[in-house]
Amino acid sequence: MPPDLRAVLATGARPARPTPLAASLTFGWRALLKIRHVPEQLFDVTVFPIMLTLMFTYLFGGALAGSTQEYVQFLLPGILVQAIVMITVYTGVTVNTDITKGVFDRLRSLPIWQPSAFVGALLGDVFRYSIAAVLILALGLAIGFRPEGGALGVLAAVAVVIAFSFSLTWVWTVLAMVLRTPNSVMGVSMMILFPLTFVSNIFVRQETLPGWLQAFVDVNPITHTTNASRGLMHGVATAEQLGWVALSCALLLIVFGPLTMRMYRGRS
Repeated sequence: MPPDLRAVLATGARPARPTPLAASLTFGWRALLKIRHVPEQLFDVTVFPIMLTLMFTYLFGGALAGSTQEYVQFLLPGILVQAIVMITVYTGVTVNTDITKGVFDRLRSLPIWQPSAFVGALLGDVFRYSIAAVLILALGLAIGFRPEGGALGVLAAVAVVIAFSFSLTWVWTVLAMVLRTPNSVMGVSMMILFPLTFVSNIFVRQETLPGWLQAFVDVNPITHTTNASRGLMHGVATAEQLGWVALSCALLLIVFGPLTMRMYRGRS
């Protein structure tokens, strides 16, 4: 071997292959670095949740509950669900951006656990969800929200909402594989989310709706997540409410997780 070539080659032992956890955490850190370099990405986890909370509290409070003070007790756990669920769309947009720029073609050639690129992106977005949750809760407390379940109930509710959002995000990664542009992913995702969030029990009690509409609301996973969030925050959560959320998360992961990876490996 020529001396010049030998000088630029590594002479030590070959690094060990990263574990799935290490690879996922690395991609999670990559997602956080994107926020550092493009802080405008935090707009949807700061301004958007504040806008939703204030707008719906003061728009519907007097009409639906007689006072904003009473309505915010009902609304805020649901607004937490809506705000964080809508933020999940960003993951599909970023995945599609990486695909269109050729980044994922490079990642598929690396000797790593292949799902780590997706898991890491989702772990990075958990940070974004947490920011939105803190802002919504802080604002809610400032305008009169008083959770009867205490701090533990609030933390448990946030954990449930984040777990559901993590599972739901796999739907948008499938769309990221199918659609051609980030704008398309954003448009189709919002077209799915708007009826799911607004035709639910986030803003009104489902028993006040027409029977034919209740049939959809009763099976809507957003409804189940909102029920669990309300129950935990007000200290009245039931095992049935938590079980429905767990079932929704399991179905989303079982169906869309493997489908994402199959489409990812099959991309040419």
